[in-house]
Amino acid sequence: MFHDLGRPRRHHLPAFRRSPHGEPRRLAQIADYDRAAIDGVLDTAEQIAMEHFLPHAADLDLNEPKFADGKVVMDERVGAALAAYREAGFFGAGFDQELGGAQMPETVRSAVGFIFSMANVATAAYPFLTAAAANLIDAFGSPEQKARFLKPLVEGRFFGTMCLSEPQAGSSLADITTKAEPQEDGSYFLTGRKMWISGGDQEISENIVHMVLAKIPGSPPGVKGISLFIVPKFLVDDDGSIGSPNGVALAGLNHKMGYRGATNAALNLGEDGPCRGYLVGEPDKGLSYMFQMMNEARIGVGLGAAALGAAGYRASLAYARERLQGRHPDGKDASSPQIPIIEHADVRRLLLAQKTAVEGSLALLLYAAFLVDAIKAAPSEEARHETRILLDLLTPIAKSWPSEFCLEANKHAIQVLGGYGYTRDYPVERLYRDNRLNAIHEGTHGIQALDLLGRKVMQENGAGVKTLAARIMADVTQAHGVEGLTAHAADLASHLAEAVATTGKLAGTVGSDARLGLANATIYLDMMGHVVIAWMWLRQAMAATRRRAAPEPDNDFLDGKLAACRYFFAYELPKTRTQRALLDSLDDTTLKMRPEWF
Repeated sequence: MFHDLGRPRRHHLPAFRRSPHGEPRRLAQIADYDRAAIDGVLDTAEQIAMEHFLPHAADLDLNEPKFADGKVVMDERVGAALAAYREAGFFGAGFDQELGGAQMPETVRSAVGFIFSMANVATAAYPFLTAAAANLIDAFGSPEQKARFLKPLVEGRFFGTMCLSEPQAGSSLADITTKAEPQEDGSYFLTGRKMWISGGDQEISENIVHMVLAKIPGSPPGVKGISLFIVPKFLVDDDGSIGSPNGVALAGLNHKMGYRGATNAALNLGEDGPCRGYLVGEPDKGLSYMFQMMNEARIGVGLGAAALGAAGYRASLAYARERLQGRHPDGKDASSPQIPIIEHADVRRLLLAQKTAVEGSLALLLYAAFLVDAIKAAPSEEARHETRILLDLLTPIAKSWPSEFCLEANKHAIQVLGGYGYTRDYPVERLYRDNRLNAIHEGTHGIQALDLLGRKVMQENGAGVKTLAARIMADVTQAHGVEGLTAHAADLASHLAEAVATTGKLAGTVGSDARLGLANATIYLDMMGHVVIAWMWLRQAMAATRRRAAPEPDNDFLDGKLAACRYFFAYELPKTRTQRALLDSLDDTTLKMRPEWF
C-alpha cells in the first residue's frame, strides 16, 4: 500500500533546536525540516500507519462503534493505534515547541495526514479533529483557556470536536437554537442538541473538548448572533486534573453508509444536568472564529478524499497486475496464455483516470498546505494578504474537487476488479463507501460551489482570481521553455483565459441577479477545479522533466507522471469547454423547474 518498507525508521519525530529567547521562528522552523528530516517523519508515519492503523481498518467497518449503557464501545485497537500516534508526537506536530509541539510545517503535516488517512481514515479522524480544535483555542482562546485545555490537546490526552449542526438546522447555521445562558462566574450554561458530531464521544481519551456554536439570549438573529464555546465532556480543575462530568449526554450514534469506524454522535447539552461552557473570544463572533476550523477541516476533508482515492487506486493497480484474463484484440489463439488485465487499454484508461484524480488532488492539497506555511513566513503584510486571499479562493476547490473526482476514482477501482470489486473480499467497495461522505462533510459540494462563486470570487473585486491567474501564467511561461510541455502550456493558457472570461460574466450576473448567476455554481466549481488540477499536472510534469536530468532518475515513476499529465490534458481538461458554454448561456433550467413538476 505504501512505498518500500525495508528502510530503517524512527519511532519518534526528530528533535529540532529551540528558537532563541523562545520566540516563534517561522522561517527557521521550516529550514530545520531538511530532506533528511522530512524523510524521517514520513518513514515514522508510514510505519505506524502500516503497523497500527491499517490492520483494523476493515474490521472497524464490519464492527462499527456501538452505543451501550450510555457509552461508546469500540474496537480496542483504535485506542492502541492512537497511543502509538501520540507516543510518536504526531498530535502536536504542527504546534510550536513552547506548547510541546514539533513546529512541523503544514506541508509536511498534510503529507503525514495523507499517509494515516490512506491507511485508516476512521481512526485518523480523531487526531485530525483534535488538531483543529487546538488550533482554534490557540488562535482565539484566553490565556486561562489555553492553560486549561490547549496543552492536553497538543499532547493528545484530550481529543477535540466541532459541534455546529443541529437536527432541525443541518448546514443552515442561522437556524441553530442551542442557547448559552451567562452565569455569575463568567461561564455559561448551554442547552440544546447537536447532531452529526464526528468523534462526539468515545472512551479513549481522558477528556473531549467540544467546540460548540450557540446563541446568547439577546444576541442578533441569524449568523450574526452566534458565539463559540469550549464545552468539555468533563470539567477540568484549576490544577489541570479531571473533575466531574459536564452536562454533555450522548443521545445516540448515527449509523452511516461509510466512515463507519469513527463515532458520529448526537449530543444533548444540559439535559441531564448543567452543561458548562466557556466563551471563546467575543460574543457574536463565533462563526467567524469557527470558520478557521471549518476552512482547515475543509482542506483536511479534501486530503482524506484524495487518500481514499489513492488507497483504491493502489489496490486496483495491484489487482490489475496480477489478474489474468483474456488476450489482446489481435490475439486469436485461444490456447495462448491469458494476459494480466493491465495489458488491456480500457483498464489502463481506468487506472490513468484514478492516477490523475488522486495525484492531481494531492498536489493541490499540498500546495494549499504550502500556502498556509507561506502565510506564516510572509516577509510583508502585502505578501501575506495576497497569499491568504489565494488560499481562500482555492479552499472550496481543494475540499470539493477531490471529494467528487477521487470518489469517481474509487468507482473506477471497483470497475477494474469487476465482480470482485463489489464484494467485501477486497477493500475497494469499503473505500468507495467511506469516500462518499466527503462530498457532504464540512459543507456539501453545492455549498462549496456557492461559497466559491458567491463569496470567494467576489472578494476585493476578484483579487483572488487575479492572483490565481498570475500564478498559473507564471508556470505557463516557464513550461513554454520545457521540451514536450509547450503544447500543454498553450492549452492551459487558453482554458484559463476562457475560464476568467466566464468568471467575469457570472460575477456581473451575481451582482444583479444572484439566483440566476448562482444557479449553476456547482458546474462552475467543477470547471474551475479542472483548470486548477491541470495547472497542478503541468507543475508536476515540469518537475518530472527536471528530475529526469538528475543523477539516477526513477524513469518509470517520472514517465508515469508525464503520461498522466498527457491524459489529463487530452481526456479531462477539454470537458470544461462544454461546462463553460452552459455557464456563459446563463441557462435557467433549474430555476424554471417548479417543485410540483417533479
